[in-house]
Amino acid sequence: MRKRPLTATFVARVKTPGRYGDGGRGGLGLYLRVHLMKSGRVSKSWGQRIRVGGRPTNLGLGSYPVVTLKDAREKALENRRAVHWGHDPRDAGIPTFEAAVEKVIEIHRPTWKNPPRMAAQWRQTLRDYAYPRIGRKRVGEVSTADVLAILKPIWSSKPPTAKAVRNRISAVMRWAVAKGYRPDNPAGDAIAAAPPRNGNTTRHHKALPHGEVAAALAKVRNSESHVGIRLAFEFMVLTATRSNEVRGVSWEEIGRDVWTIPASRMKAKREHRVPLSGRALEILEEARKHHDGGIVFRGVRGGAIHASMFGKLLGDLGIDGTAHGMRSSFRDWCAETSVAREVAEAALAHKVRSQAEAAYARSDLLDRRREVMEAWAVYVAGERRDSEDEPGSN
Repeated sequence: MRKRPLTATFVARVKTPGRYGDGGRGGLGLYLRVHLMKSGRVSKSWGQRIRVGGRPTNLGLGSYPVVTLKDAREKALENRRAVHWGHDPRDAGIPTFEAAVEKVIEIHRPTWKNPPRMAAQWRQTLRDYAYPRIGRKRVGEVSTADVLAILKPIWSSKPPTAKAVRNRISAVMRWAVAKGYRPDNPAGDAIAAAPPRNGNTTRHHKALPHGEVAAALAKVRNSESHVGIRLAFEFMVLTATRSNEVRGVSWEEIGRDVWTIPASRMKAKREHRVPLSGRALEILEEARKHHDGGIVFRGVRGGAIHASMFGKLLGDLGIDGTAHGMRSSFRDWCAETSVAREVAEAALAHKVRSQAEAAYARSDLLDRRREVMEAWAVYVAGERRDSEDEPGSN
């Protein structure tokens, strides 16, 4: 700690990591914390070491240069006066973690592509994993030990979830530092090396063997699930498209026998045309009986189908696979039925990885894909066709 007072020039120029005290200021305990981030950028924040209720306590006073040296000194003096009169300066407007989450969500909302969905994901992950331990704590009281305790149970078993939880806690803590509620980020670099490496490789979506897809679709068609969900799921399988592409399809995207998905809704950000098989067109006609405008497939409440509903449908029916895995089932079928690689990849809207191959990929092979999708529809509708062909059926 410095024995001399800090100066505005020193605060602006210092880059060496460390903690620099504002000496000679009557024991206010003010200090500047200089931190070197992984990006190489230097961050500076103000803190105050003070005794509250007889216990040494670190208070965050905000980040430099938003909070100047003069501002920090004034705040440190206010805190010292509060303690003198028997008050806890931490209670002066410092929100709980749960309340802070809502403030951070509102700050981020304008930058999100789908604000309602992202806000719901933030609330759900933090409600499930963070709130039980730190939800009612003030943001200035959350410690690195708290964050580690939250992450440890899911670090190896649920790596993507653990990463999301940590990132969201970190975002809230960065906001708290900027507001002057704490001096540091307990979910930042301090815990980067603490959790064990999970050693997980990329996890692929579990896929049914293609020979079992027909039976799975038969279960879906005969289930008591909501009609919009049943139709959407079968349409997704028949078109070998992604869940979000099907859940968001509108009648404006449907042509006579081609579904054109705009670039804005595609993972690769390129428009994708999907030839529709006879059975896919039948599904659209059935859906039109229920809704003839806006989104094609509606959920139970009349709005878009929630992202979790296909997984729930498969789980309820005991089908051992995932919605996205149905694309893998289609790809395996293509490989075993000698469908040309470029046709199969075009059907899945995969990016062409080879530059040499890309030079020849001038066409989306729509006519060739039309034959493939019709054959796939016949293959996975096997049980439905068999029942229709039984004696006495019309």
